[in-house]
Amino acid sequence: MKQFLLILLITVLSAGVVSSQAVQQQPAQQPAQQQPRVQQRPGAPFEISEYGVDFQADPRLILVMAALDVAGLDTTPAGRQPSAFRVKLRKDLANLDPALREKMKTFYERNKLPAPATPADQAARYVSLALALGPAPSFEAPERSEDLPAGLLDVLDFAPLVQEFARRSGFDEHLVEYVRAYQAEGDRLRAPTTEMVRSLLTYLHTRPITTSAERVEVKNPNKKSKEKMYSFRQKDRRFLILPDLLATRGAINFRIIGDDYYVVVPEGTEPSSSELRRAYLQYVIDALMVRFNKEIALRRDAIKQILNERQKTGVEVSPDVFLSVSRSLVTAADARYDEMRRLEFLARDARARLAAAKTDADRAAIGKAAQDEMKAIQDETVARLAEEYEKGAVLSFYFADQLKGIESAGFDLANFFPDMIASFDPARELKRPAEYAEAVQRATAAREARTAARRSASEASEEASGKEALLVRDLAAIEDTLRNKDYNDAENRLREMLKEYPGEPRIFFALGQTASLAASDATDENVQAERLNRALGHYRMAVAASSPETDKAIMSRAHEAMGRINLFLENNAEAAKQFDEAIKIGDVRGGAYKEAVEARKKLNQP
Repeated sequence: MKQFLLILLITVLSAGVVSSQAVQQQPAQQPAQQQPRVQQRPGAPFEISEYGVDFQADPRLILVMAALDVAGLDTTPAGRQPSAFRVKLRKDLANLDPALREKMKTFYERNKLPAPATPADQAARYVSLALALGPAPSFEAPERSEDLPAGLLDVLDFAPLVQEFARRSGFDEHLVEYVRAYQAEGDRLRAPTTEMVRSLLTYLHTRPITTSAERVEVKNPNKKSKEKMYSFRQKDRRFLILPDLLATRGAINFRIIGDDYYVVVPEGTEPSSSELRRAYLQYVIDALMVRFNKEIALRRDAIKQILNERQKTGVEVSPDVFLSVSRSLVTAADARYDEMRRLEFLARDARARLAAAKTDADRAAIGKAAQDEMKAIQDETVARLAEEYEKGAVLSFYFADQLKGIESAGFDLANFFPDMIASFDPARELKRPAEYAEAVQRATAAREARTAARRSASEASEEASGKEALLVRDLAAIEDTLRNKDYNDAENRLREMLKEYPGEPRIFFALGQTASLAASDATDENVQAERLNRALGHYRMAVAASSPETDKAIMSRAHEAMGRINLFLENNAEAAKQFDEAIKIGDVRGGAYKEAVEARKKLNQP
């Protein structure tokens, strides 16, 4: 009976079909037609530019952020060394005219945001300025107008200093080098961003609308007529990713200018777990808001009814109906997509642990832990939806429920949306706060517990650093043992180390290496197969024990190693899956991205 329940639990986790609330809406009726899904011909590459995405090294951004560094804004965290690019920039500008440098510093100091503004907050307004400037070499500033954002108006007078800086600093002499450095970061982002876009569009079963129609006045052929004539011209909608090597780590700036969606990302950004993902969702969904504006307008009164009730609670929310619908759908899609990914990872983790479990008691404990984690993930999703609901995204829960129908049935979001917007009940949506209160309390308590744990970990960092040094030393000693091919001794010592460092992914990875190397020296096929399967188990444990935030290199190498083993065992489908997992992680330092890409290419060859 226990085994049956465990199998059932893992099946539910794998499917990602979970209920986040006791009462759910049924999905709207299936639409009659569907657009093509995001599918590729076998072996055909996924060309990200076809989905509106481009990477640019923008000289305007490079110039303004370089000027801001001269003016005194340093986004380097306390206790850290400046990046290699920042060091080079400062070396290049060492001979800048002191008078100009002082003028720039004076402007920056006089216009600084008050505490507790962070360096990222200080930089955000200047990012807006950079995107408002004209192209090189003049970098012309826009005319002062009330139509400009307030933050941009605050720093608009920095533009003449930027122009003077461009003329007198020798900036143009180094621009080619700077652009290449920014392009290199864009190249690093390309593969993980491609995977993020492909994954999102597959989840939504749709393709983005990458063009818009602009109404323009044309000359009336009848010269005597005073009637104005108009025509429509097609414009590209672009999602532009701009690397910023001088930005604060983790601080993404998102700007929409006409049909261009600019996402300014700092070095080291991980597309799949950042605001970059949410920004692309907005790019996809905003076009649907325009396409179905009439359908939304028909529900204006019902949406306003919910917004008015939110305002009565004292919360300041935008009365814009279209903004509320857009924010609700973006929030719902992001939350549901993230929940599915986390549940899929949890399922893989649980399967790996169950495969390694020795007793029924161990399996029962693993099942209970997985079930508790599943509930925590669901609560976190509810909390995220609730936060946005209270800010005015009043259809976020409704859309989240409806998206479950898309997930399981495969409907195209674009075809499904008219039925979605036509079917919600305002009275039902007004009841959401009472329904989500308990889940939000649990999620809040879990967040506070994580914060306390991080604080405790920080306080113990000194002790941990000493322990870390010992672990690194012991693992280095194991490498010497492996070079001497004393595999039994290496394995025994690693298992002893697990008692001192339980759940340490580097030890599991080293065990995988040990078993794999031992297999390569085996002459008996059965012994070799047993050792390779043991290596696979250790590598799975290394992935399961790793944190996606801090152990990407280990995860990358483990997936690539599992791919090579499965390829040797002629399990080509599983090998491809493991190589793909390594590629998804991206080109992280110390990982196996390039090896996985090369192996995947060879696997695709006939």
